[in-house]
Amino acid sequence: MRISILSLLLAALALVPTVVEAQDDDLRVYTDTPRLFLTPARIRLLKREKERKSLRWEQFELLTSGGAKMPEPGFTGAFFYQVAGDSGAGRRAVEWALVPANQDLRQLSLVFDWCAPVMTPAQVEQLGTKIGRILAAPASGGSDIARDSTRVMAAIAIADRFPDHGEAILKPIVARWHVLAKGLESGQASIPRTDIYALFEMLHAIRDNLKIDLREDARRYFRELPLDHMASHYPASFPAPENEFHIPAFVRDGDPDVTEATFSRAAELSMVAFDSNEAGNQYVQGWLMQDRFMMRGALGAPYEFLWANPYQPGLSYSQAPLVIHDPVSGRLFARTSWDDDATWIGYFDGRLQLFRDGRIVVLRVGAAIDPVQVGDSTFMSVTNKDAAKFQVNSPETFVLGLAPHSTYDVEIDDEELSEWETDNGGTLVLKLLEGTDAAVRVKRRP
Repeated sequence: MRISILSLLLAALALVPTVVEAQDDDLRVYTDTPRLFLTPARIRLLKREKERKSLRWEQFELLTSGGAKMPEPGFTGAFFYQVAGDSGAGRRAVEWALVPANQDLRQLSLVFDWCAPVMTPAQVEQLGTKIGRILAAPASGGSDIARDSTRVMAAIAIADRFPDHGEAILKPIVARWHVLAKGLESGQASIPRTDIYALFEMLHAIRDNLKIDLREDARRYFRELPLDHMASHYPASFPAPENEFHIPAFVRDGDPDVTEATFSRAAELSMVAFDSNEAGNQYVQGWLMQDRFMMRGALGAPYEFLWANPYQPGLSYSQAPLVIHDPVSGRLFARTSWDDDATWIGYFDGRLQLFRDGRIVVLRVGAAIDPVQVGDSTFMSVTNKDAAKFQVNSPETFVLGLAPHSTYDVEIDDEELSEWETDNGGTLVLKLLEGTDAAVRVKRRP
């Protein structure tokens, strides 16, 4: 009898799909509302912040209740309703969403998901139909990640209106992600900084509703991302009217873009919220919890309140590595310290910049520039990517401007000829004994 029962049990278990199989095959949404971002744990945290009248809550409440002109009225009104229980704010968000001219699918989806209790059946039908119509139209404008993220949110919000609970919309998006993730892992693809926040909204929405962690397709990329993202900001802060901002590196002319800085910080906040245990995110958490950078403006304050967790311990960002180099992407950032007056150098997307004494200096890779010393590391650019000769006098030297992913014969004074390989950005990293002062000759192999 025992053998028979055991056999039946094993047979039954064999019929139960594994988590991996469910991730591969089942993209149907059956979760309760709210489905987007406001998990039970996050709602509890947000309401606790409201009850204790935290600074982030008071700033969000002041803007929303004080009649400030909010750049994203659907999102902020629906969010305020969810946390404060203010039915008036919820109804105003619904009214905004039902205006024909308002076509922001992302905000419409948040209003539909968060404001259902204050909508009439007719409004539910009207807004659901509007979202479905936008979803059915040919996609246009915006980046692939931002567009896919928005479509994921919309499909999840109105999943109950589809016979397949949104699977037909979600499946091709997840399939595209699998392809992109392979490119991220190999360095053949990248995600622009301006899309990182949209990426994490998609990651949150899919994990919260489908129990799928899309990071598993690109573990190396996401392991490197937190410190890379943090290190890619200039050292000096920018004093905006509401608060100071860390400014992400940019290559255009003109002043810093505060909107870009706002979503760069929002990306970091959502990154930590997604996985506070990731080693790099613990440094990012310490970086985020500086009061002078807390977003107080009408655009940033809702995101600050939504994602920040002041109770989450973090590591001191001042102890983070000063040199961040990802050989797969070829991106490289270094600074003399994590203080505002530090010297900073960045090599990203084929661009080379130096930040010193409050100024951005654009350097040309492949041009002759004086070596830049950052701590124990030296950064130099060569004019000939096939062969070069230079002096090395630091333990770590980054040679920029060589051919990407190529093999070089390297000859160092008093040492035998050896083979070294450049990364995907064309950087050769020479690590030598401390106190070394020698001539180095490099020649590209045919």
